[in-house]
Amino acid sequence: MSFSLIRAPLRRAAVAGTRSVPRAPFRSSFRHYSTPPPQADSKSSKSLLIGLGAVAGLGGLAYYFYSNAREAGTAVKSGVQAAKVQVNFVPTKEDYQQVYNKIAELLDEAGEYDDGSYGPVILRLAWHSSGTYDKETNTGGSNYATMRFEPEALHGANNGLNIARDLMEKIKKEFEWITYGDLWTLGGVAAVQEMQGPKIPWRPGRIDGFAADATPDGRLPDATQGSDHLRKIFGRMGFNDQEIVALSGAHALGRTHRDRSGFEGPWTFSPTTLTNDFFKLLFSETWTWKKWNGPKQLEDKATKSLMMLPTDYVLVQDKSFKKFARQYADDNDLFFRDFAKVVSRLFELGVPTQQFVTSEPWIMKSLEDQQDEKKQDEKK
Repeated sequence: MSFSLIRAPLRRAAVAGTRSVPRAPFRSSFRHYSTPPPQADSKSSKSLLIGLGAVAGLGGLAYYFYSNAREAGTAVKSGVQAAKVQVNFVPTKEDYQQVYNKIAELLDEAGEYDDGSYGPVILRLAWHSSGTYDKETNTGGSNYATMRFEPEALHGANNGLNIARDLMEKIKKEFEWITYGDLWTLGGVAAVQEMQGPKIPWRPGRIDGFAADATPDGRLPDATQGSDHLRKIFGRMGFNDQEIVALSGAHALGRTHRDRSGFEGPWTFSPTTLTNDFFKLLFSETWTWKKWNGPKQLEDKATKSLMMLPTDYVLVQDKSFKKFARQYADDNDLFFRDFAKVVSRLFELGVPTQQFVTSEPWIMKSLEDQQDEKKQDEKK
């Protein structure tokens, strides 16, 4: 997930094994939320056809088509609005790469926020907007980007994500043609890749829904629970034990906040660099229950500067979870391969992938890759 020189010391510290973690000053709770899109007007049949052309006309790329009138109307009334986008505008991979680049640059503008990066909170936005999927009812997921609306925006698991939504709104104003669902998930891809993580296959095609499409509370994991809860929540999305553990590896990034979740602290010593350290620390450190006036969480006995959630600790208590956690602790390349696959699936939950025009997703270029390519071209 490549960063500027501001975070280079963090990367070197991770390699050297130092236990120094820059801490951000305590911040009061953020409670302002991004403004929901204006209510849609009724459209004529002519506008409907124009809007569908804007949505579906991606020129052979991996875009979605919808057969029923309700979703067709949704595509017109939100997302790629015909009123804002020229009818003949067909976004290309290069257009999405420009959006990616803007997001990647934004990650480095965090200043003293948390550990100097917006990457973890942007990734959390993509994760939480996708992880509401219910395979039984085929509701939720990234397709409608319903966290824009209350009460979903106010769900406890989404505390603090107004920060990420407001950041993404800056990008949306510059690229009005991109849907929120595509923007948020592309943001998650950029966050992973710019924080030294693996390449995440991604493709556009999400449309933006209405408040009526918002999901009920309780679909995201409750960090105070155990293995049965994890299997229930992730099983509802369609993930097995191995995939649950792989997704949990995202906790190598970022930190918890007392004023949001009630928990406090980072999981690893390098919270802006994605590695398998989350798994390695689960096995290598001695974890004890933190004595404080907050919710149950664990802390490392040696430094008391790291934390683990109850749902993290079950990964080394549950026999099936532990097997996969051990594999990832021992093999960072294996973790990266499995993580990339399952995150790509996560970001497509709730989107009708069977209706893709093509089945091949894209690999977006990180800023570091683009810089390397430029240097190679200059040498020729």
